[in-house]
Amino acid sequence: DISIVGIKPIIADLNVKPCSDSDEEEKGEITKAFQNFAGLKSQDACYVDHKLLYEVEVKIISRLPCFEYWKLQFLNKKFLELLKSCENFRVRQERGLVKPYAIFHSGAESNLKMFDKDFKTFRRLPKVRSSDYCFFYSDKETISVGIVVFCYELENDKWFKGPPVITPRTMYGSASRGKPAFFAGGIQMDGNENPMVVQTARKFSSGCFLRGKFYVLGGRDENDKHLTCGESYDEATNSWELIPYMLKDMTFIMPSKSPPLIAVVDENLYMLETSLNELRVYDINTNIWKKLGVVPVSANAAFGWGIAFKSMGDRLLVVGTSHSWHRTTKVYLCCPSPDVEEQHWEELKYWCAGAELPQFIHNC
Repeated sequence: DISIVGIKPIIADLNVKPCSDSDEEEKGEITKAFQNFAGLKSQDACYVDHKLLYEVEVKIISRLPCFEYWKLQFLNKKFLELLKSCENFRVRQERGLVKPYAIFHSGAESNLKMFDKDFKTFRRLPKVRSSDYCFFYSDKETISVGIVVFCYELENDKWFKGPPVITPRTMYGSASRGKPAFFAGGIQMDGNENPMVVQTARKFSSGCFLRGKFYVLGGRDENDKHLTCGESYDEATNSWELIPYMLKDMTFIMPSKSPPLIAVVDENLYMLETSLNELRVYDINTNIWKKLGVVPVSANAAFGWGIAFKSMGDRLLVVGTSHSWHRTTKVYLCCPSPDVEEQHWEELKYWCAGAELPQFIHNC
């Protein structure tokens, strides 16, 4: 195991104004840190291999919480270059150190808040500098809105503007798998320019990756009629497969129902049936949804809007108002099992002092 004792004293002094180090001073600091880590004496310094030193640095930094990465850029140029190289993220993946985070948006003027998987640590992300009205006042769960794409850079704690989308749209089905992201359907879609043309035109749909394929579920057609079909996209063959009656057993409220609330855990697709406050799991072989009991939040209060329902590693996350008349926002987690009729939801009662979530979650 790699100990980070040697690096902690450096990070703890971040409130001190950083000095302008020369290259030689930087090498000296890093060499000293390595000596402490490896138990070397000063006379052994000349035997330190700089390539080995760099590898040890990466291993040490990869074990730091991602919340702390942005601070490293203020230490010296060496750490700034390391952050830009993204080598520490590669090592985190290789060593199984990647952890899920939840990001919430609770209003047009508020900052986004990012929580760790246990909701014990959080940070407010910086505000996005944009004059795009659609970005601030439209749905952002669809990853991008209007004609502008913004990316948050975790290592520098900054937003930067990406390239414009080919076809401006909103309220489409989307999902990511590693680096690639897939989008389908939406409002104001131009089929001639859109590389992901679904067989059935749809908006207000939801997307996910399930067993190697990109799925688009539900939504509405051009006449605002709710769709019960789904579609799966195979990237290898560049083809869509229509799944008739995929949502045939769901309750639809015209026309205010939210897009389907779905999440994938351990290659199983789960859905929050908002009209009945029920959790369901999809059987891909029979095209049937199995009931898994009632969820502990009032998902039906606003027809599914304002509820957060996501996967967090091997767990399901649901955030919403409780069934009681107090209507306070609660956070629940469970390790779902398709074979259990009633799931055990654990309420996180002691989470992140100072972090407040409103009764209505705009995006998660």
